[in-house]
Amino acid sequence: MADDATTTARDYRETVFLPDTPFPMRGGLPKKEPEILEGWAALSDKGLYGAVRAARQAANAPLFVLHDGPPYANGAIHIGHALNKTLKDFVVRSRFALGYDVDYVPGWDCHGLPIEWKIEEEFRAKGRRKDEVPAAEFRKRCREYAAGWIEAQKVEFQRLGVLGDWWNRYATMDYSSEATIVAEFHKFATSGQLYRGSKPVMWSPVERTALADAEIEYHDHVSPTVWVKFPVKAYDEDRYAVSGNEAGDNVFRLPPNDASVVIWTTTPWTIPANRAISFGPKVAYGLYEVEAMEENLEFAPWSKVGDRLIVADKLAEDVRKAAKVASWRRAEPVDPTGLICAHPLAQFDEGYGFDVPLLAGEHVTDDAGTGFVHTAPGHGADDYLVWLKSGYALDAIPDTVDPDGAYFPHVPLFAGLKVIETEGKKAGKFGPANGAVMDKLIEAGNLLARGRVEHSYPHSWRSKAPVIFRNTPQWFIRMDQAVPSLGGKTLRETAVQAIADTAFHPDAGRNRIGSMVETRPDWLISRQRAWGTPLAMFVDKETGLPLMDEAVNRRILDAIQDGGSDAWFELPDSHFLGDRDPAQYEKVVDILDVWFDSGSTHAFTLEGRNDSRSPADLYLEGSDQHRGWFQSSLLESCGTRGRAPYKGVLTHGFTQDENGEKMSKSKGNTVEPQTITKESGAEILRLWAAMVDYSEDQRIGKTILATTTDAYRKLRNTTRYLLGALAGFDEAERVTDYADFPPLEKYILHRLWELDAQVKAAYEAYRFSDVIRPLIDFCQGDLSALFFDIRKDSLYCDAPTALRRRAYRTVLDYVFERLTVWLSPLTSFTMEEAWTTRFPDAGSNVLRVMPETPAAWRNDAEAARWAKVETVTSVVTAALEVERREKRIGSALEAAPLVHIADPDLLAAFDGVDAAEVFRTSQATLVAGQASGAFAVDEVKGVAVEPKLAEGRKCARSWRILPEVGTDPRYPELSLRDAEAVAWWDSVHAV
Repeated sequence: MADDATTTARDYRETVFLPDTPFPMRGGLPKKEPEILEGWAALSDKGLYGAVRAARQAANAPLFVLHDGPPYANGAIHIGHALNKTLKDFVVRSRFALGYDVDYVPGWDCHGLPIEWKIEEEFRAKGRRKDEVPAAEFRKRCREYAAGWIEAQKVEFQRLGVLGDWWNRYATMDYSSEATIVAEFHKFATSGQLYRGSKPVMWSPVERTALADAEIEYHDHVSPTVWVKFPVKAYDEDRYAVSGNEAGDNVFRLPPNDASVVIWTTTPWTIPANRAISFGPKVAYGLYEVEAMEENLEFAPWSKVGDRLIVADKLAEDVRKAAKVASWRRAEPVDPTGLICAHPLAQFDEGYGFDVPLLAGEHVTDDAGTGFVHTAPGHGADDYLVWLKSGYALDAIPDTVDPDGAYFPHVPLFAGLKVIETEGKKAGKFGPANGAVMDKLIEAGNLLARGRVEHSYPHSWRSKAPVIFRNTPQWFIRMDQAVPSLGGKTLRETAVQAIADTAFHPDAGRNRIGSMVETRPDWLISRQRAWGTPLAMFVDKETGLPLMDEAVNRRILDAIQDGGSDAWFELPDSHFLGDRDPAQYEKVVDILDVWFDSGSTHAFTLEGRNDSRSPADLYLEGSDQHRGWFQSSLLESCGTRGRAPYKGVLTHGFTQDENGEKMSKSKGNTVEPQTITKESGAEILRLWAAMVDYSEDQRIGKTILATTTDAYRKLRNTTRYLLGALAGFDEAERVTDYADFPPLEKYILHRLWELDAQVKAAYEAYRFSDVIRPLIDFCQGDLSALFFDIRKDSLYCDAPTALRRRAYRTVLDYVFERLTVWLSPLTSFTMEEAWTTRFPDAGSNVLRVMPETPAAWRNDAEAARWAKVETVTSVVTAALEVERREKRIGSALEAAPLVHIADPDLLAAFDGVDAAEVFRTSQATLVAGQASGAFAVDEVKGVAVEPKLAEGRKCARSWRILPEVGTDPRYPELSLRDAEAVAWWDSVHAV
């Protein structure tokens, strides 16, 4: 267009074919997205999701099943929820776009402690303790609370654009779900995989329930440490074996009645429960006699000259320093086999007058402590196992600590003292038990030393309070018993094989869950709480075995199906037992581990439906679910069906702040998805999720979101240009013969062919960043910087009938057709807006399937050509930039570069290509050979540029400077090309 209207007899601006589109440059996403959501909701009785499923089913599309891992229904969604659900939406939408019929039913986990606590708090605020509230009222309030958050979270997830069958969502607290969960539990019972065992389990006194491994996390904790003397009493002739050292000397043999075995522990409160001491069969031990104590101490040490202490040789020096012993001598080697000690508190109460045997245990090492492990079989897994392995009775394991974390009344010296506080401001803190035990050990003269140590200590995943090992009757699912229904394999073997048969994304997840399953203990499934699905069964009081009566189980399931789990607790036993005598049976009132609930979701969400199937194609959750939902689902399905409930597992990392730190409200570094949606739009959050490597921990914050917004702006501008440049395009204008496309258009078609394969492969493998990043690069590089920039002159100034312009617009149409569907799963709102702007009557963009890209578009030679063309162009552009900076030219259109090209291949690349058009100059000349003194860049050898000025007059319409301007008498201010275009325009607009 002319820049000086006074030089022309006519204003040619109206004849220039400028892009035209109502698609705004600014997205206005916070306002626009809800409008799009309303349009989607109106497409069917199940909104856009239902409309797409119906279309795919009508086309007999293959089924793809994504099973939703249930979030917990107890609060507004956070950034982790947003990432997870957005990734799932990428899967759903991309599979739709790839031509699948996708089943995705969102669901919620509703039972468990967090909700139970919240309701306890509500009642306490009204002056009512939990035990004062009728169970039915309490459970009803829990159900109402969860239902409210399901609806709230549903709205928040849908605002993110997440597609799914929200109309048939599942919840673990639905009556039908609870009935199926109980039915799954019954399958374990009838197959012989269920047993009740009294053994030490992780117990939360604050929550008053047992916890499974998946509910435990470890935090640094400072614990008291004690070195305790157990006086040697005698030896057991049946167990004791005299051995010798390498010199042939006999080992120390009883009796010296003044020797003591020294143990070290970080849990002094377990000393009342001690029943043995474990030693390592491969550890060398010695008897050490104290010769001198350290002097000038601020306190009197508990050891004294003449003490005879038995410890591991490797740890003797550590023990000496802890006891403030200045010197001692190793009197004899010791074989602990068969030694019998007295309990260190025996002198105070006859309740501690039992023998304390020394037991060989492979778990004992000489890495730390004293080489001896104080063994309380009711408070430790290794302690429990070594006790039973050594031939001692199960009923000899004492119960010392009650469900509230206090010593039982029968515990001598310490009855009622709290190990863990469970009430008031100190709830979750260690109580007075440790201190009281240490005081008694001092009084008995059997505390050798004490200190403090910071170490990793187990805490409840939910309450964050410390837990203890506590002996209690619980229900377990066996991991290592051969099961006939599993073909004689164990549950562990079945699960390990299922892991091998599953595809993991990333594959490292296989080893992670595999190592956990290979080493995990039996599955603890019972909990002593109120809000959950019950272990709905009866136990024969005489045999202690579960009652497996099909008619009884049927009545149980029917009652729960009709009235939910409340029916189990509220209906009389006779309702379920029928003709059986209720007095002969114990009704189990424990509830199931919530992981069993969620592990059963495949049974009531996927199975029994015509439009779904099991196993699912994919489970997708955070990497922590290898120990959680992935694993519980695996074990539940393997135990009842002999296979995993999934074919593939995808995991994502955790979202951190911009500094890589864990988000915390107390730190003030959280990023709320609701804030992003309100201020910038959900599209920005979706684009962020698409761009990150979700398999690792990701970061988010203001700076990162600003970068994401900038990337979005570039995508939107590309989309807007396409819409404007395609205004009025119709089939009559399309170039249909590939041979008619100019080289540049052939190159862009080749790039579409390349991207088509890349995009589809990346979506198939759930590599969303490998979709968005190449497409952003394509938009910024191949399109904006090359294709659009070169062809804008043709678009604006060629006559609409010109082949070059028609070819350009035809390729733009192919680009638009593919970009809008390729990007639809990721930037769903924007691509929907773009598609419906251009085709308002064509239906939703999401209904489309990715088109096949013709193999004929592949053109490796054209791709190689344009790599060479752009190499030369980079030198020309650099030369013209110098000319502009030195103010010798104002724009590239004033130039006519003379380009010297020494490489014949580079020169040949311009065959059939208008060099001036490529360089964005008015004229250009290419010559073979070298040139001295011309502009060159070190990175490109053999290319030099003489930046000459263009000759001729400036076209009043295109601004190109050409000698031909003025040669057409009809339009003396125009070039010949522009004159033809204006003549066409005038003929069309003639009155």
